[in-house]
Amino acid sequence: MKKKAKIYKPTKSSMQSGLMKTREWVLEYIVHNEQINPLMGWQSSSNTLSEVKMTFSSKEDAIDYAKKNKINYIVVEPNKRSIVKKSYADNFLK
Repeated sequence: MKKKAKIYKPTKSSMQSGLMKTREWVLEYIVHNEQINPLMGWQSSSNTLSEVKMTFSSKEDAIDYAKKNKINYIVVEPNKRSIVKKSYADNFLK
């Protein structure tokens, strides 16, 4: 069985304004054999690769790691953030 992975840059948390964990690239394995645990109702998997999430400082490092270890991968490019400049005075000018 050939390993498959997704390389992406995580988005920022919607609960905080900081960008702390969005600078690194993540290699996460894609696992399709997840099932529902009948006792607790949780999602589980017998494949331990579903728990592996590796971080890299650049996209090229993550791709090099995948190529070196013969992992099929897809790269998901991040969307660019658009910042709309607003002024407090804009609330009263309408």
